[in-house]
Amino acid sequence: MKTTVSALCLAICASLCGSALASSHREAPNITRLPTVDSTDFYVFNSYEPNRSDYVTVLANYIPLQDPQGGPNYFALDPAAVYNIHFDQDGDAIEDLTFQFRFSQSLVNSNKGVQLPIGPAGQQKMIGVPLKHVGGVSAGNKAALNFEERYELSLVQGPSLTSPKTVIRSAEADGLFVKPYDYVGQKTFGDASQYQAYANQYQYEISIPNCPAKARVFVGQRKDPFVVNLGETFDLVNYVPVEGDSAPGAGDNGGFPGGITQNAANDDLRGKNITTLALELPKACVTGTGNGVIGAWTTASLPQSRLLNPKPGFNNSEKNGGASVQVSRLGQPLVNELVIGIADKDKFSGSAPKDDGQFADYVTHPSLPALLNILFRDAVNTTLGANIPDLAPSNFPRVDLVTAFLTGVPGVNQLAKVTPSEMVRLNTKIAATPAAMQSALGVAGNDLAGFPNGRRPGDDVVDIALRVMMGALCHDIPVNGQPTNLGVCKPADAPVGNVPFTDGAPLDASMMDSSFPYLRTPLAGSPN
Repeated sequence: MKTTVSALCLAICASLCGSALASSHREAPNITRLPTVDSTDFYVFNSYEPNRSDYVTVLANYIPLQDPQGGPNYFALDPAAVYNIHFDQDGDAIEDLTFQFRFSQSLVNSNKGVQLPIGPAGQQKMIGVPLKHVGGVSAGNKAALNFEERYELSLVQGPSLTSPKTVIRSAEADGLFVKPYDYVGQKTFGDASQYQAYANQYQYEISIPNCPAKARVFVGQRKDPFVVNLGETFDLVNYVPVEGDSAPGAGDNGGFPGGITQNAANDDLRGKNITTLALELPKACVTGTGNGVIGAWTTASLPQSRLLNPKPGFNNSEKNGGASVQVSRLGQPLVNELVIGIADKDKFSGSAPKDDGQFADYVTHPSLPALLNILFRDAVNTTLGANIPDLAPSNFPRVDLVTAFLTGVPGVNQLAKVTPSEMVRLNTKIAATPAAMQSALGVAGNDLAGFPNGRRPGDDVVDIALRVMMGALCHDIPVNGQPTNLGVCKPADAPVGNVPFTDGAPLDASMMDSSFPYLRTPLAGSPN
């Protein structure tokens, strides 16, 4: 049974056949204009913090490519938006639970802000300062903050657009939750440990309706956990994406001279932060009466109408109205950037999983493998010392990918009912792997608790997906240490399916924290 589960779970990797080179940062034309509602990464995994095995952690990251030094306004979320984390418990591709976040902004002094007496004695005027903070801030003292964000957290049980919501109250006086101010720098907050102590006070224990166990929530800035060779990848793959002489990820063949080697300098996000919406939820309260497998995705919506104020002021720059319109969506990584055709990217952002049949051709006949063949065929052939006319897998239609990408695999991560749809699927019955024992290759590294059974921050989805995209499942794969062929396609269908493709940007669980919210303290704006 263990062998069968391992083999089937690895097949899920094929779900990312066309999505191998970057996470969901600026993934569609319209969302590039709306960075505050742009979801960058979405993680769902069985909690591996000690003594939290009965919980599931969900991390939804927004506002991509944050420069830590991005003052003076830094990175507030949109007060007109609704940020959602959805769960499908029964497999009908319709949300059964939705956690909704709505943000508000305020200045001190009744939204007038901090004011200073300016001018000589007897002629002074009270003048507002131009900054969101005016002095040092610490866990015990936030008096120097001029600006604050708070949020309302609600739970909707049933379809999110038509079901009533229940507000989840915090212990704060107004029942709202506080989002910590971004890490503007060490003069303001002190070192990373001092900033973390400040941010930790805004981790809240919460009560969920109809759930006896407590949950946790945190919203705040974090170090971007994703790693990717972003610039060179989108410069027509300006490197040879085959493991070079470095050992990590090289596999049994030890890498190839001329290929790219693992180096942290290849990670173009190493100097970036993001904003995280984090929940830790009791498993029993999110699985419902299903089979222990849940589907999840995140969305963000804006009001349909926005009228700009020609004489704007703080919290008065616009009037919003009309129905809520979904403008951002993210489940599994990389889908909208590199699977969906550019003409349909905005359509995908606004669509619901239950309607994903309209995008099926992008899965059964993915275009990216053919594009990548054009881009790096000659370089890969030179590196391998081969003369392969077409590197892309040739088995069409990709029925194996339909099972993995849109339906899940029976007995592994398939929900109780099968409705073709794109979402992260997690089997909550598979025990979490401790951080020190996790494989960055997830299931492909003989770690059933990792990607693509859910997704953890330390799972290297780029390398996994690159290899599967180029046909790894057509060749023997290691299952419990034994070479095994899944029978989904033949080795001849994928001439380079056994090559260790990589972007050269290493990632593993040691680069994360091992407790909620798992993502590390954000990078300081100064010094940097």
